[in-house]
Amino acid sequence: MDQSTRAPVYVIGSLNTDLVVKTGQLPAPGQTVLGGDFFMSPGGKGGNQAVAAARLGASVSMVARLGTDIFADAAMASLERDGLTCTHVSRDPDRPSGVALISVDAAGENQIVVAPGANAALSPADVEHACGELPAGALVLLQLEIPMEAVQRTVAIAAERHCRVILDPAPAPEGPLPRDLLGGVYLLTPNETEAQRLTGLKVTDQDSARTAAGALIDAGAAHVALTLGPAGVCLAHQNQTTFVPAPQVTAVDSTAAGDCFNGAVAAGLAKGLDLIASVEFGCLAAAMSVTRLGAQDAMPSAADIA
Repeated sequence: MDQSTRAPVYVIGSLNTDLVVKTGQLPAPGQTVLGGDFFMSPGGKGGNQAVAAARLGASVSMVARLGTDIFADAAMASLERDGLTCTHVSRDPDRPSGVALISVDAAGENQIVVAPGANAALSPADVEHACGELPAGALVLLQLEIPMEAVQRTVAIAAERHCRVILDPAPAPEGPLPRDLLGGVYLLTPNETEAQRLTGLKVTDQDSARTAAGALIDAGAAHVALTLGPAGVCLAHQNQTTFVPAPQVTAVDSTAAGDCFNGAVAAGLAKGLDLIASVEFGCLAAAMSVTRLGAQDAMPSAADIA
């Protein structure tokens, strides 16, 4: 991507270390299954999205909180290798770094349990300090693995600076997000499950996706990209819905496909692509990511996409 024409991307979010076990089948409640390969990978929705955007050519600044343990050291080294600006990644002496326990079955489906650790201490004051230098026109990428107060403060600052906000509402609460929050969101990117939790509307096909996306527009978001896995994306704004197909691939690990999509959309918008082209770019990048193991390890580069 042309360095001279892109807007900066600020990612305010979580950093975790993913502890991953491959298994033939995911365990049912109370069941123990014998796993296969184990590996550790840098993760967290914030980190994943930041790395995805950086590898696709965006200039990315990360705002996050880590502990002072070996997981934190590894996370920082990984982010810096991918060229992220980490000035506002702080160390918390009282909390461990976040970790995610992930099981992945033979079809690439997963189960994830997250222990947020220091992510849960990212505060509005941290955001205000980091965003004091937020330039007008920047892209701001958010998720819900950090406290809601920090998310809301970020959206308010972004509105003051005329910055577009992409909010990945994951993990989604049960029930609607605050209208004043959604009113500051340029693009909301739920998957089917998250859309159902936010609206109460089950998403099973294009018609129900269109209805749920419309409800989220009515709730305040300017645009909604409702991701449908292999079926692509339902992209909606006032009075218009477009279905963007996803490339068909054989999935190996779907762990961070949504994060890859969000980071790629941000990179596309930062480059100056319009929203539909950015969502198409996101679908391509996400499809490539599920053919690889891991979270940040699976994020494609601009050369891969080309």
